[in-house]
Amino acid sequence: MALSLFTKTKKTLIERAQDDYATKMRLKYKPYYHAMDSQQGTHIRLQGRDMVMLSSNDYLGLSFHPKVIEACGEGAKAWGSSTTGARISNGSRAYHTALEEKLAAFLGREACHVSVAGYVSCCSAVASFAQKGDLVFADKNIHSCLWDGIRLSMATAERFSHNNPEDLRQVLKSVPHATPKMLVVEGVYSMEGHICSLPELAQIGEDNGCFTVVDDAHGLGVLGRQGRGTVDHFKLNDKVDILCGSMSKSLASTGGFVTGSRELIEYLRTNSKQTLFSAAISPSQAAAASASLDIMQTEPQHLQRLWRNTKRYREMLKGLGLDTWGSETPAVPIVLGSKELVYRFWQALLEKGVFTVMSIAPAVPPGKDLIRTAVSALHSDEDLEKIGAAMAYAVKQM
Repeated sequence: MALSLFTKTKKTLIERAQDDYATKMRLKYKPYYHAMDSQQGTHIRLQGRDMVMLSSNDYLGLSFHPKVIEACGEGAKAWGSSTTGARISNGSRAYHTALEEKLAAFLGREACHVSVAGYVSCCSAVASFAQKGDLVFADKNIHSCLWDGIRLSMATAERFSHNNPEDLRQVLKSVPHATPKMLVVEGVYSMEGHICSLPELAQIGEDNGCFTVVDDAHGLGVLGRQGRGTVDHFKLNDKVDILCGSMSKSLASTGGFVTGSRELIEYLRTNSKQTLFSAAISPSQAAAASASLDIMQTEPQHLQRLWRNTKRYREMLKGLGLDTWGSETPAVPIVLGSKELVYRFWQALLEKGVFTVMSIAPAVPPGKDLIRTAVSALHSDEDLEKIGAAMAYAVKQM
């Protein structure tokens, strides 16, 4: 029988997308992709209601600093809105190299390369150096961008228990010293708020010939001298081969960076597909990051305020009996243990005008479903009082 002209061939991938359970649940309960109507500092307006933002990564509160905003405007006036090109071809500009030199000097590294996104930079920090036949030893809780870097490198991944030097030591015992090896960790784990056990892990890596990569997206601006990050906090620059991160957090911008020795950064510029084929960061965003770096070194009050707020906030949560997973930083999870409890807690905070973010399995380990919160230097005493009242209310709803 002839096939009817009106018979439409089924597309399996379209049916898969239409039937996706996770998407249906997201659209039903609407926990993500909220579009704020406006924002001023830590205050947002969402669906006609005024709220306090408690899940931003703007740790130092510099995204509304007058000098940063002015720098953004000046960058666009001088260079236009975009380079409309990749760095390897027509996209490199003097402001890129100036920012790279400033970042490298601040972090105590020889060289730096900035890219259009932190995800791109951290992915490239792994994928550019590891290759098929190598072994990559990764903390099991590292960010998705690092796992993608491992996957793209085609190296073999070996996980070790989160922040557990002894487990890494045991995993390495059976590996010949001559095998090309990479160690991948984060300086600060943003979901847990944990500081990396870097002194022990880096030394184990050094003893076993590992090339060490540290993603310090959430440590930059938070730890170390003037916010130089986790590596500076522990004084371990000589034990870390590649330091990478994001400029969309404490640097109040967008984009990412990879730093290391000059020969390693030049190798990355030659071999990293993520670097070769990504458009360059815009003039405004490079200017914002540069201005933020200046402020970090000349206005210490922002870092001081951040830690004052963090201490007060953690004490508040402890007083309410909430589980913060041993957070040591301004990234503070509230672990509730099930997606149902997380959803109810999140809704209760919204009712009281506090915006947070849900994170449930598989984004976190089973039983660690949580509300992700983050403290900013910009939170006022009044903000923290409102947050405290909202948290007390949410606890009662449980």
